[in-house]
Amino acid sequence: MQDDSPWGLRNRAMLSLGYELLTRRSELVALTTRDIAFREDDTLRVIIRRSKADPFGEGRIAFTSTKTASLVRDWLDWRGPHITYLFCPIYHGKAIERSLSTSSVKSLIKDAARKVGLCPDVVDRFSGHSLRVGAAQDLLCAGYDTAAIMRAGGWKSVNILTRYLELAEHNVWE
Repeated sequence: MQDDSPWGLRNRAMLSLGYELLTRRSELVALTTRDIAFREDDTLRVIIRRSKADPFGEGRIAFTSTKTASLVRDWLDWRGPHITYLFCPIYHGKAIERSLSTSSVKSLIKDAARKVGLCPDVVDRFSGHSLRVGAAQDLLCAGYDTAAIMRAGGWKSVNILTRYLELAEHNVWE
């Protein structure tokens, strides 16, 4: 059963956006409303302004699916236009003008893993980086080459990307 509460709207949008943008949790909570643009094809264009691999804030552009754009739109429709950060805390059923903490992303990921029925030792292995790692592995398994994955996730070094991909169960013979 889908949770249509404000928390459910926010959490679905955050998980989907973080996964499709291959973000670190610090990048996800730093996104502001001005960093996203709805495109004519019903997807999002997102600028990730600063990251660990981009200390000078040159930023990188990333895109989403129509499904993720729809989830973000639903969240924004509830949240309203008056909040700076894309994802914010909800207190007494109202959006609060501040960003979420990075630890809230880790908790959200673990809670989602629990809700789908994963066993506790599997849930314990999830982290705030799991969206980034999982998306990179899924892209590899879907047949994308390392250049495309590096571009999507903002990696500058193939050596770093290979650490993310080393545990991907990918049969090159299929």
